[in-house]
Amino acid sequence: MKIILTHEVSGLGTAGDVVEVKDGYARNYLLPRGVAIRWTKGGQKDVEQIRRGRKIREIASIEQANDVKSQLEGLTVRLKVRAGTGGRLFGSVTPADIATAVKTAGGPDVDKRRIELTTPIKSLGTHRISVRLHPEVAANVGVQVDAAK
Repeated sequence: MKIILTHEVSGLGTAGDVVEVKDGYARNYLLPRGVAIRWTKGGQKDVEQIRRGRKIREIASIEQANDVKSQLEGLTVRLKVRAGTGGRLFGSVTPADIATAVKTAGGPDVDKRRIELTTPIKSLGTHRISVRLHPEVAANVGVQVDAAK
């Protein structure tokens, strides 16, 4: 099935790319999550609009990405969350929570879709997360999750 990506998908492409994927992957994963739309001749016009929007938000060069990476890796990001006994959280820490915590810690604006959590954060302590800044640059950030009093 031919689709147009509306968001960046790891291993597949960036927003505005037209890609061919298996029908089940598109129908069951990409389309319901809103990261892609079906390709049509009329939809091809949307590709240019998506690409223009991406250029505005995107980190343009590797040098700029490395600058943001050094800012992020120098930060101490702390989150206060509700936790039960034994250090288990009520729920989990989301990428949106981390993006907000980075901003309040004095860091740069980070799009929540660029934050990659390999496993959900469901316990107190220090966790390492990855932030994809550029296709070739990723920052590793330490997030300290503390219990809210």
